[in-house]
Amino acid sequence: MQTYILMTKLSTETGSQVKERAQLGKAWMKQVKEKCPEVNFIAHYALLGAFDFLSIYEAPNADVAAKVSMISLANGAFQAESWTAIEYKRFIELSEEL
Repeated sequence: MQTYILMTKLSTETGSQVKERAQLGKAWMKQVKEKCPEVNFIAHYALLGAFDFLSIYEAPNADVAAKVSMISLANGAFQAESWTAIEYKRFIELSEEL
């Protein structure tokens, strides 16, 4: 499985619903689990900066990672980016092959 980072920025409307965020987050997670059961979440973080949330997860391929981003966009995210993450040790191994 490949590791992905999901960076999410909520829309202004959704972002202002601070008290409802727990319910929104649970609804989002339920949809992801239903539509992408092969996804394994490792960690979630709330951020104070350019993005509102960072989620680290494993997925079998980029198509499934794209679905996770699209589910976020369909549920009030203004921006959702999925980044491929490479373990540092593997990154070093790849650089040694150059």
